[in-house]
Parts: sequence; C-alpha cells; structure tokens
Amino acid sequence: MVWQQIYDPFGNMIISTLLAAVPVVVMLVALGFFHIKAHIAAGMGLIAAVLVAIFAYSMPAELAGKAALFGGFTGLLPIGWIVLNIIFLQQLCDKNGSFKILQDSLSSITEDRRLQLLLIAFCFGAFFEGAAGFGTPVAVTAGILIGLGFSPLAASGLSLIANTAPVAFGALGTPVITLAKVHGYDVMEVSAMIGRQLPFFSLIVPFWLIWAFAGRKAMMEIWPAILVTGLSFAIPQYLVSNFIGPELVDIIAAVVSMVSLILFLRVWQPKKIWTSPSMRGRDISAHEAKPPQPTVLHSKADLVRAWTPWAILSLFVFTWGLPPVKAFLNSIFAPAFPMAGLHNVIQKVPPVVPTPHFESAVYMLNLLSATGTGILLATIISALIMKYSPVQIVANYFRTFWLVRYSLITIVLMLALGTLTRFSGTDTTLGLAFANTGWFYPFFGTLMGWIGVAMTGSDTASNVLFGGMQKVAAEQLGLSPNLMGAANSSGGVMGKMIDAQSIVVASTATRWFNHEGDILRFVFWHSLVLASLVGVLVTLQAYVFPFTLMVVH
Repeated sequence: MVWQQIYDPFGNMIISTLLAAVPVVVMLVALGFFHIKAHIAAGMGLIAAVLVAIFAYSMPAELAGKAALFGGFTGLLPIGWIVLNIIFLQQLCDKNGSFKILQDSLSSITEDRRLQLLLIAFCFGAFFEGAAGFGTPVAVTAGILIGLGFSPLAASGLSLIANTAPVAFGALGTPVITLAKVHGYDVMEVSAMIGRQLPFFSLIVPFWLIWAFAGRKAMMEIWPAILVTGLSFAIPQYLVSNFIGPELVDIIAAVVSMVSLILFLRVWQPKKIWTSPSMRGRDISAHEAKPPQPTVLHSKADLVRAWTPWAILSLFVFTWGLPPVKAFLNSIFAPAFPMAGLHNVIQKVPPVVPTPHFESAVYMLNLLSATGTGILLATIISALIMKYSPVQIVANYFRTFWLVRYSLITIVLMLALGTLTRFSGTDTTLGLAFANTGWFYPFFGTLMGWIGVAMTGSDTASNVLFGGMQKVAAEQLGLSPNLMGAANSSGGVMGKMIDAQSIVVASTATRWFNHEGDILRFVFWHSLVLASLVGVLVTLQAYVFPFTLMVVH
C-alpha cells in the first residue's frame, strides 16, 4: 500500500492551513493559557493531530498510529535519554555538596548575576550546543543556574533564550550538514551564508538576554561585558563558518567567548553588583527563589573536585559528538529497524519535492553512540570519583528516573505529535502557506524555519522538512537558494526556545514541574520578535544594497 500526501485536502489553502495548525494550537493553548500539565497537553495535541490526519487529510488510521509510535521511540532516544542522564549527574552533584562549591567558585569570578548568566547560559551553553545539541545545553545550564540560586523561571526561560544563536551549527554542524546532504546544497556555501546571518544575532542575543533578566537600565550598566561576550562569539562564528566549515563553529566561538569574558572580568567589574536571582518585575515567591549566599573561599582540592564532574561531562560529550567516534560505536552496535507498514509507504509529492519520493521510517537503536550514553558514562565515572558506592549510584539513578517520569512521557508524546504531523503532511501545508507570499517570501520563508523548529524541536528536522521547499521557492522567485536554505536554519534557531521538548527539558532541569505554561508564556514573544528580526535581515539580504553583497550565490 502506498499513500500519497495531500497538502490542500479541501481545495482551499486557508481552510487547509487552519486545520493543519489545530494540533499545535491545541497543545500550546492548553499549556500556555489553561495551565494544563505538560503531558496532558501533549496528549491532547497528539489526539488532535491523529483526528486531523485521519479525517481531514485522509491518512489511513494504521499509518497515523505507526507514525506516532515511531515518533515516540525517537522521543525516548536520543532526547529522553539525554534528559534522564544529565539530571542524574545534577542530582549526584547536589547531594554531595559539590554544586554549592561550584556556585562559590563562579561567584569568585563575579558575584553579579547578570555576568554569571552571560558566562553560563550563553558561553557554556553554546559549547554544549556545539558538542551535542538535542536539549543538552538547556539541561546543563538551567540545572547550574538553579543550583546557583536563580529563580526557576529565570533559569528555565533565560537558558532557552540563550540557546538560540548557536543552534544552527549545533551538534558539530549537524543541521547544516544535513540540509546540504538531503537537499543538494553545497555545504560550504550554505555554511557561509548562515555565517553571514547569525553573527548579527550572536551580538544581539547577549544584550537581549540581560535585558529580559534585569531590564534596560541594568543591562546598560554592564554593556562593556555584554559587548565583549557577543563580539568574541560573533567574529569566530563568522570566520569559522565561512573559511573552515560548520563542524567546529560553536565550539571554537564558545571557548573564545568564555575566555574573553573571564579575562575581561579580571580588569573590569560593574559599579553596581546585581545579586538578585529573580527577574526584575516578576514576583517570584520565597520558596521558588533561593537568596544569594555570601562568597565562600574553598581549597584548590575542593574546587577541583567540584568542577571535575563537569569537566568529565564536557570531555565525554565532545568525544561522543565526533563523527569517527560515532561511526566506531555504531559499527559495534547500532541495529536499524525499518518500521513495517510505515517505511517507504508514504510518498511526498511536488511542489514540496521536485519528484515524488518515499518517506523513510527506520529507527536506529544507536544506543552506544547516543549522546545520553556518553553523559551516563561521564556521570558514573564522576560518581565513583565523588565516592558514591555502586549501590548508591543505582539507587540514585532509579530515584532520578522517578523524578523525571512525567517529563519523559511528555517528550515521547511531543515527538509523537511532531512525527505524525510530518508524515501526514500537515506541517508541509503550513510551509506551503508561507511559500505563497510572493515578494514577502524572504521574511515568511524565514518564519517557516521558525515554525519547523517549534513543531519538531530540532533545527536539523526543520531543515529536512522545509529545506527542499525553500530551494524550489527561491528558484521560482529568482532568489538565491543558499539565502533561503540558510534562512530556514537561521530563522529556525529562534523557534528553539518555544519548542515543547526544550521547555520540558528546562522545567525538568530546574525541577519546576507543571510550570511549562509559565515558561512558554515568558519566552514566546521573545521568540517571535527575534525570528521576525531574522526575517527582516534576510529580506534586506534579498533585495537591499549593500546587504545583497553578503549573499552567497
């Protein structure tokens, strides 16, 4: 049996687009406005997606069920596997007191919460995005920030805002490499084009981050440090993406930015020190926000012990992200399971693709090469160094699993929803609605990438989903395909802060369960405005001199 996707089932794009948006709207409204628990909201969105796929898009019920099941497996590995193991490490560090020492050591660099936020959420988060991606940076940085005393909303929401500019080159350039491989772009050309868009936002996002946390006046009090952070990230991001390639862009830029900020803080400190862990203008109750603690000096040995787990984690995450390591581990154990009755059964058709092709549905059980496995091994080694017994390690692991059980269920349901919308073609309907905007296409094509990441939770998945459509539309409108392919990825990074799985990762890392709606409401407008600014830049690059000189043809 072969089922061809239908992108305008009612012969009216307005009606079809409104129906295609129903599952996502149901989930987001349930989360953001009705304060429904995340796993229930995700289940409601999934049910809506099944109903729309079957009754509006004529997708066979069996195919809809298998697509959702396939997505659920993807939610467990790699996303859920990362979340479980990073929270496991966080729990162990918290129990033995090393998190407190970590807090004190960071305070010795600066007690200012704004500067700590730059160092951890932006710089440190960008390193983990470059090395691993897939939710790792938000899980790590939100967990560290909550340990430092930041309020749950600040730790969650600001980690999500910070994890934007690096996303297009995350996981050793996977989104860019996948875009080029799947849709026939030249990898160096599209890498260079993204590197001529995102550095502007690598400069803007640190300012935006501190403004969102502390307000405009408090932001201006530390503008020199913010400028150093942004410039020292943006310049390497441009140079590496244009002259070396996409693989090491984030890692190099993050290390340069982190070192530059630390060195700068040795010679400069703000006149006023911001010590509140809560966001200005947002009343966080006393039980949600820990008061700032006075800086305590620790011995060198204590500091080494406190930082060792995170150094081991960084080493393992970086190593696990290297293509030769992944290939070696996959050669040992990585069975592939084509999903019977779904693999090569659904056919994508023009205008989404130049010629009809079948959708692959192969589940890779790449457990050894999964980033979460590297995190687990790093955690076990760290636990032994922290003198936990094997029995204590196992007991704490089961306690961690119980702690995050609802988060894992939510991630499974979210990925089931996103996968079903991809296989049913409803997300493509949304993309085609943007593709029909004519002269305004550079702006709305950028927002197509934003929606793609918001729906799938992945810049890579969004590039797979819409990269071909961007190329076709650009050629029809006389635009550079590289420009619009890059716009899909650059616009997509701003959708990362509102995708449901990232929000669940943040709420889990901060243990602020059942507050996913609060996080979504906080980050939504930041996401939309920043995505629109990316769209404005892409439009200028498409039509307005001298921005047109930046386009790689």
